[in-house]
This record gives sequence, structure tokens and C-alpha cells, in this order.
Amino acid sequence: MKGFFMQLLWGALIAYFIILVIMFLAQRSLMYPAGRDMPRLADHALPGMQAIETEPEAGLRLTHWFHPPASQDQPVILYFHGNAGHRGDRVPKMRPLIDAGFGLLITGYRGYGGNPGSPSEAGLRADARSVHDWLLEAGYDSGQIVIFGESLGTAVSVALASERPPAALILEAPPSSIADVAAAHYWYLPVRLLIRDPWDSLARIGSISVPLFLMHGERDHVVPVRFGRKLYEAANEPKQAIFHDNAMHTDLLDYRDVVEAVIAFIRDKTVMKIQP
Repeated sequence: MKGFFMQLLWGALIAYFIILVIMFLAQRSLMYPAGRDMPRLADHALPGMQAIETEPEAGLRLTHWFHPPASQDQPVILYFHGNAGHRGDRVPKMRPLIDAGFGLLITGYRGYGGNPGSPSEAGLRADARSVHDWLLEAGYDSGQIVIFGESLGTAVSVALASERPPAALILEAPPSSIADVAAAHYWYLPVRLLIRDPWDSLARIGSISVPLFLMHGERDHVVPVRFGRKLYEAANEPKQAIFHDNAMHTDLLDYRDVVEAVIAFIRDKTVMKIQP
């Protein structure tokens, strides 16, 4: 009997070790389930939207979508989407910001939406710098740029804002770190020892002093709201937040009151910084 239980124990340990190896090797496929289909501008009935390109590293050319602001005294939203889908999926949710007169640059990450390359933390941070550089070269001042991130894109946004302060920062359903969220979902694994791209926004948020707007759904089961609260508590003033009672992970901007609050925040925090 003792030998039987020892065999079971060894079998369980071997199986657990195999799971660890598989999860370590597959983690980027799980973290970045990229939408690889090439989206079409023509599908969105936005004549002002155009494709632009950046080259974050030699030989890697990425396509992004840009809609200019209604006038030169309006801000530009530099948008970083979440880990699934691609730039084309986000046009409908961001349409109210375009309709408000704001400019919009939707970042196309490497490996997403027909772009070459493979995603990683270092890679997406380089992609973020490249679109920020494009806006500056196109004549938009940093005081005119509002960085807006969704889910994983909030980690990209926080990393960029910690290096290049924008006029304001907007975070939608943000994790305190990807390691925190992964540890909550995979509690039975030593995630913090295995993770290659921890995306530690909590460690970076204290270096940011620009106005912050954070929103999170109380019913979010992908990135539980406690992680958004944790990040918000660590952030510097000035800051404001909406923790929406009914919202889940991807539907915050389906609520008109949230959209109106976002638009009001952008107008309030950029109008004094933009020189006509």
C-alpha cells in the first residue's frame, strides 16, 4: 500500500512539473492571444481615418490607425488596446471620442492585426514609443496627448507615461500587474517565479504625476476590481475613478455616464495645456 501511494505521489509531482513546463513555454501565447486578421479601414465608415506606419526597430514596420482631431486645439488620444483582438475591434468603442472632436491614434501592436513580429513586454513598450514619436513628429505637443489604455493596454500606457509624461492618463480595467492577475487565476502555480512579462504597473505608477482617470467594473472577472483599486490607491494626485456597479471587463464604455465622464475629463485636463 505504501508503495502504491508513493507511486501516486511521484506521478502527481511529475504531472505538476510537466504543467509548469508547458505553462512556462506557452505563457506568451496565453498572455497575447493576438487577433492576426488584417482589419480594413473601409469597414468603419470613417473617412478621416488613415493608416500610418512606424518602425520601432530596424526592419519591423507596424501599421496603426490615426484620425486627426477636429481642430488643432483639440487633444489626441493615444490608445493601447487589450491583449485580444486588434485595432479594428476598438473603433466602435472609441467612436464617441472621435465624435467629440478628439484625435485618435489606435496602436497596432507587433503580431496583431496583420503586423509582423511577436509580442512581448519589451516589444510592446518599443511599439508604444514609436507611435508617441510619430505624434511628436507630426506636430502634436506632449501637452496635447492623452494616453488611454484598456486592460493589458493600461500596462503599456503606464510604462509609456512613466517615461514620457502626457497631458493626462486614462486607464480602463487596469491590472496592478499582470503577475498579480495571473497569480489570482493560476493560484496553484508559482506564477511570480515563472512569468516573463510581469507588466508591473504598481511599481511604475508612483513615478507618474499627470492627471489620472481610472475606471473599473465591479463585476469584472478577468481583471478583478481589487487590482484596479490597488493601483488607484498607489497613484498620485490628481486622480479620479469610477468603479461601476454593473460593468464587467469590456463594457465600461457601453455606459453613457462613463463615456460622458471620460470626455469631460479629457476636456478639463487638456484645455489649459493646448496652445491654439
